[in-house]
Amino acid sequence: MRRPFRAPPPQKSGPPANDDIREPEVQLIDSDGNNRGVTETRDARRMADEAGLDLVLISPNAKPPVAKILDLGKLKYEQQKKAAAARKKQKTVEVKEVKMRPNIDTHDYEVKMKAVKRFFEEGDKVKVTLRFRGREMAHQQLGMQLLQRVREEVQDISKVEAEPKLEGRQMMMVLAPK
Repeated sequence: MRRPFRAPPPQKSGPPANDDIREPEVQLIDSDGNNRGVTETRDARRMADEAGLDLVLISPNAKPPVAKILDLGKLKYEQQKKAAAARKKQKTVEVKEVKMRPNIDTHDYEVKMKAVKRFFEEGDKVKVTLRFRGREMAHQQLGMQLLQRVREEVQDISKVEAEPKLEGRQMMMVLAPK
């Protein structure tokens, strides 16, 4: 397949290997892991060719740089596997939102609180949003009391990340798991 017009040349991934090594001398480690000492790069490259492997620059910033005789394809494959495993273990913290009203019924409140506790167990943050409609705006203290009640109920498993504040017609508070 042809490269598109004026496309940059393909970038090589991974550490410098074989002909890409520009250093005159390298600290050589052979395929068995034995230290061969400081060797000229062309001799090291010849030894790698004889073994049917690649000469790979492991530590380019050392003086002299450290090169190892190994299979470059296998090294790249193992690095990909390691990166994939690290990505798999990574947990992204999501912000889950729980919406309430100031005059919420007790059963509805309990259902919402059960959801909040489940979100904390999963390691997510929770944004509690209280929506005021119509004349409810005149009784903002009821909303503040409800948010304080939520805070006290989950005090042992969470910490307040953003204090309750009024933005327009809604009051918000963000809680994070401890």
